[in-house]
Amino acid sequence: MAHKIQFSIREYKPSDQDVVMSLFHDGILEHVYPAFFKAISNPDHVGIALSISMAGYVLGGSSYFQALLFGSLWAGFIYYCCHDIYDSYMMGRLNTDMADIQARYLEIPDNGFWVAEADVNEGERFDDLNGGVSGTEFAQDAGDGSYARMTHVVVAFAWRRRNLGSQLTWKALDFCKKRGFSRLVMDLSSPQTAAISMCQKLGFVQTSSHHNTHANPWFSKLARMNVIEMEKLI
Repeated sequence: MAHKIQFSIREYKPSDQDVVMSLFHDGILEHVYPAFFKAISNPDHVGIALSISMAGYVLGGSSYFQALLFGSLWAGFIYYCCHDIYDSYMMGRLNTDMADIQARYLEIPDNGFWVAEADVNEGERFDDLNGGVSGTEFAQDAGDGSYARMTHVVVAFAWRRRNLGSQLTWKALDFCKKRGFSRLVMDLSSPQTAAISMCQKLGFVQTSSHHNTHANPWFSKLARMNVIEMEKLI
């Protein structure tokens, strides 16, 4: 019988910085391909790609190469839109709150940042294939009072489907409950179907959906991507 891996979730330490940055970078950009395949399979984009390919075929003098080239250019542009959305988000985070996790999260009592480590043999250490990270920030609005926003949850690919994302989210929920927050809010992009499903199983409900990403608004529309806000009452 395979050994069941256990995870320890602890507060971030400065020595985790390089690994956390690498995990965050890779975890965000891995959404590009799923977003691209979802966007390019949209019936509107399929129709546009066929029309552009036909135009290339005609303009190229019945050239199949020109037809393939024109269609590929359209697909390449859609990929660029998807990549720019996630890359802009990633760079924005790396240059703001992720640039100084200690000051932004740990030195503010109502903020938190956690690292998950797989319990491994003595002498082994946490690396970018060995856990996940999550961060939560305090927020407030005029209507419902104080609440927390989960800024990100990233789990290393090798440790998916082991309930680690749920464990990190429950850690944040417990933290918020102790701080007296009324709810926990998080934003997810529409291609993140696994994360959305996980949140729904944990009792989160969708409260809004919009196209306001960190990229050019037209890119979000062409990528057929929405930002989905979900929340759970505490």
